[in-house]
Amino acid sequence: MLRILNRIIVNVGMMNSYGLVKSCRLVNSASDTLMGGRYLNHQKGLPRLPVPPLRETCERYLSCLEPLVTEDELKHIKRLMKEFLKEGGDGEKLQRSLERKACTTDNWLADYGIQINYLDSRESLLISNGGFVLPKMDFTDKQGQIRCAAKVIKAVLDFKTMIEDETLPVQYMRGEPLCMMQYFRALSSCRVPGQKTDSLVFHAKNSNPRHITVAQNSQFFTVEVYHSDGTPITADQLCVQLERICNSSLETNTEHVGILTTLHRDTWYKYYNKLVQDPSNKKSVSAIERSICVLCLDKAMPRTYEKYSRFEPVQVLHGGGTQWNSANRWFDKSLQFIVGEDGTCGFTMLHAIIDGTPCMALSDYITSSMKKPQMMESPVALLPMPQKLHFNITPDIKTAIEEAKQSVDKHAQDLDLRVLVFNHFGKQIPKAHQISPDAFIQMAIQLAYYRIHQQCCASYEAASMRLFRKGRLGVILSTSSASAAFVKSFDDPKKQNSEKRNLLENAIKVHMWNTNMEIRGRTTFGHFLGLKVQAIENNIPMPDIYTDTSLNKAFNFLLSTSQVAFKAACLGSAVPEKLNSYDFCYSVTSDNFTFVVSAWKSCKENNVVRLIQTLEDTLVDMKMLLEETKLEPDGST
Repeated sequence: MLRILNRIIVNVGMMNSYGLVKSCRLVNSASDTLMGGRYLNHQKGLPRLPVPPLRETCERYLSCLEPLVTEDELKHIKRLMKEFLKEGGDGEKLQRSLERKACTTDNWLADYGIQINYLDSRESLLISNGGFVLPKMDFTDKQGQIRCAAKVIKAVLDFKTMIEDETLPVQYMRGEPLCMMQYFRALSSCRVPGQKTDSLVFHAKNSNPRHITVAQNSQFFTVEVYHSDGTPITADQLCVQLERICNSSLETNTEHVGILTTLHRDTWYKYYNKLVQDPSNKKSVSAIERSICVLCLDKAMPRTYEKYSRFEPVQVLHGGGTQWNSANRWFDKSLQFIVGEDGTCGFTMLHAIIDGTPCMALSDYITSSMKKPQMMESPVALLPMPQKLHFNITPDIKTAIEEAKQSVDKHAQDLDLRVLVFNHFGKQIPKAHQISPDAFIQMAIQLAYYRIHQQCCASYEAASMRLFRKGRLGVILSTSSASAAFVKSFDDPKKQNSEKRNLLENAIKVHMWNTNMEIRGRTTFGHFLGLKVQAIENNIPMPDIYTDTSLNKAFNFLLSTSQVAFKAACLGSAVPEKLNSYDFCYSVTSDNFTFVVSAWKSCKENNVVRLIQTLEDTLVDMKMLLEETKLEPDGST
């Protein structure tokens, strides 16, 4: 769900420097203008992201390579690294260049990461957008759907007011304040397709939009959600407007324009330009892009009864295919809130604009708001009718729509997403043994993968870097020599349990150290990216360490993992970025662990059900190891 693509480093050398320099493609990138008063002062008080020491990063890179390469390969890369680090060599030059960059920007890694990771990516947004499923609502009819949708939008508007009035509490991690910038970008923003690279547009400050977009039956409407005096309309008034929309969208032969936003970005750019050449189409597209958010009123999805299957995350991520709700979306919008007729509720996020941690806070706020009793208010005020957005579809646009339909259906059929609710125990068990629950799960995931594939792979855990100004995501390199030693020993009958426990504790200690380094700005992956971009931007010949095959082994992540922390029973979900990789989103409570795991069916080497079953057994086995080697009061086993 929290996307970090290994192509940033592995393939960035294939890109021309023009595309990298164009970080100004982030329209309104000087988005301090979105903030004012208390938040702006808070923001200025946050530190800039530092550049890690070069030698430290290189040593950590070698460490992460050790379990993934042969001894000869490791000796070879050490020779290349020695050359890279020599006095006056390429490493020194690139480090100085990156340090100069860091002095002139709030966050050198965020600038590069957003541009290369997201905006320069030409893949469909179905790959990079993340999804959140809220607790299922208790209704199964249209009226219940309308009431629920109205409550969701009312909560979003209240959240928006807190941001604008600066009453949204500043978030803290371990007593230190976090960057709040993403909240100011989250609403009234969108991604616009471009040639070779896309752009982000933030409408909140300049035009202060007063409407939302509603998608119903693959048709789009705008609804004014503020009165002329600036106060938001009530939930009951929203119900009236949504009922009007449902009564006005009964036709089923309309063209599925929204499906175009799922296309490969270069293809979408081509047809986007053709689409907006028509004045009516341009007006409709602009209305969607400027709206506060998109509300998707979905048809009920069919239940699935396969083991570990849940339809809600799939519905939120891609709509279930063109037969169901995939055309009832505008994937270029930063936030789309989805309410199904069967009680499904959730939203998708545009990762180029917002990360998982702010969305977790938004999820909890919406869930909490919907539980509060609401006074029934008579919708007395005269409300303007919702406006249907019209599109004139030419034959070539119709052809593009059919192409997008086929692509979406292929995507939906190929994605294998399963949910494991592990009820045997929760975080209290590892904590009772003085072990980090998150690190415990990370080791369990690696062990489960090793048990199936009989080899270690590169894996990462997403980390928030919001301790720094404009901080986004960091990459914790989860696979280490310590974790490899643990997973290889666990099923070895020649190893004593006491030795296995020592290896587990050492692996956990290393993971926690790597985690702390990442959130403190000492990022190995990000530093390697920054140095490589400096070589490209300054026309410096690419150092050998970047062209060596070992780089791909270090950052070819086959396990992408994220912990998602909710107060309510929500689910985070994402799709694997590569054909042969798995994506894990997991949450931790006192009593259980929940895993949302996805892979592609077309990769015959991977099997989600088998991995989940193995993970379930692995967690139980690791608990048994802890209990059989219980620490004595003096810390011995």
